[in-house]
Amino acid sequence: MHIHILGICGTFMGGLAALAREAGHRVTGCDAGVYPPMSDQLRALGIELIEGFGADQLALKPDLFVIGNVVSRARTAEGQPKFPLMEAILESGLPYTSGPQWLSEHVLHASAQPRHVLAVAGTHGKTTTTSMLSWILEAAGLQPGFLVGGVPLNFGVSARLGASTAATPRPLFVIEADEYDTAFFDKRSKFVHYRPRTALLNNLEFDHADIFDDLKAIERQFHHLVRTVPASGRVVVNQDEASLQRVLNQGCWSAVEGFGLNPNAQWRIEGPPHDFGIFRSGRQVAELRWDITGVHNQLNALAAMVAAEHVGVPPEVAAHALESFQNVRRRMEVRGQVAREGGAITVYDDFAHHPTAIRTTLDGLRRKVGNARILAVFEPRSNTMKLGTMKSQLPWSLEQADLAICHSGGLDWDAGEALQSMGDRAQVARTVDEAIQQVKLTARPGDHILCMSNGGFGNIHARLLQAL
Repeated sequence: MHIHILGICGTFMGGLAALAREAGHRVTGCDAGVYPPMSDQLRALGIELIEGFGADQLALKPDLFVIGNVVSRARTAEGQPKFPLMEAILESGLPYTSGPQWLSEHVLHASAQPRHVLAVAGTHGKTTTTSMLSWILEAAGLQPGFLVGGVPLNFGVSARLGASTAATPRPLFVIEADEYDTAFFDKRSKFVHYRPRTALLNNLEFDHADIFDDLKAIERQFHHLVRTVPASGRVVVNQDEASLQRVLNQGCWSAVEGFGLNPNAQWRIEGPPHDFGIFRSGRQVAELRWDITGVHNQLNALAAMVAAEHVGVPPEVAAHALESFQNVRRRMEVRGQVAREGGAITVYDDFAHHPTAIRTTLDGLRRKVGNARILAVFEPRSNTMKLGTMKSQLPWSLEQADLAICHSGGLDWDAGEALQSMGDRAQVARTVDEAIQQVKLTARPGDHILCMSNGGFGNIHARLLQAL
């Protein structure tokens, strides 16, 4: 079929477009920000891209319009629709669907070749854990398909269809299962559409304050996911999370495998993040030595191994695969170093945007660099952070940083006041240029500069390296 994707340059929709093209469909799409690298990736696949959401795109006459979550019925101050193409689709009565629904019906559960879906859900670590699980299955020779909200460095692409093998006549497909809502016309979480046989519940905290009233509302959506897992399936759950226990207490009809730091967890880890044992029911079943930092990544790895075991990959095989795991672009990615007498200054890029993610990322870096200075440069850019819902947690999240510089542009709350308890260990910059200047004046040989944002952050990484 010919599908036309509205909002094609988002990470999820771009991955969906690549899958559709690989499956043999004709794909076109539009977005308000058609620029590299996503535009280059899509055009290289033979996908025609159009800038904007003009109603004239009806002339393409696709079989189906696939609507991204960026699209809404919003209007400008002058009363004009922000997405005239969507208004034209509705007026004309043309067929449309959401990205997750199209993916479910035409890829994950297509009648010609239904797949065994392994869905990775959680407030934190979805992209990394999805990438780990995909790499474990790949290294085991199972040729999984996957859709990741980032670019796993082991694969170099964010999505592929995968294939069946002698061991997996039903092809495996690993998907990052997001709890954010599906589309303006479908307010269920995206992951409700995926109907996994293996559901991984990695952790659960309050987030997305723009669409959820409280943690209980998110727990309800997670339980909707649990309801879709068949009796022969597996729910892999973090036993350290009370919120996930409340989810399961609402009802679970599948086998449950628990993991965590708790000594009583079914699957647990023992040892430091770079070299640790994996235990199942008190017996060591594998050991993992690698270069990935942080306790959170130990847990991500453990979760991925438990999910992989459900489709026949032994823990020792999974651990061996993870020894060669290269992480994901924008996850503690070293963007460059500046040589200085007394030690190079290293600049990192990380996607952390929730206080817990900021804290765990900094903790991982601290364990790696010891007493060296860490400068944390961050922007509260997610919808939740922009609302100021979690501003009181910022000092806690930044405890491991020697200096924190907050980019306050676009915030409706006072970042200086939120960080006041940190004293002279915190600074506020109204612009990216100001943040760069503050780093330039402060940086010393041997420093580690960690830039954290879920956006482009004004290309601060390259500009910092140049300024230094």
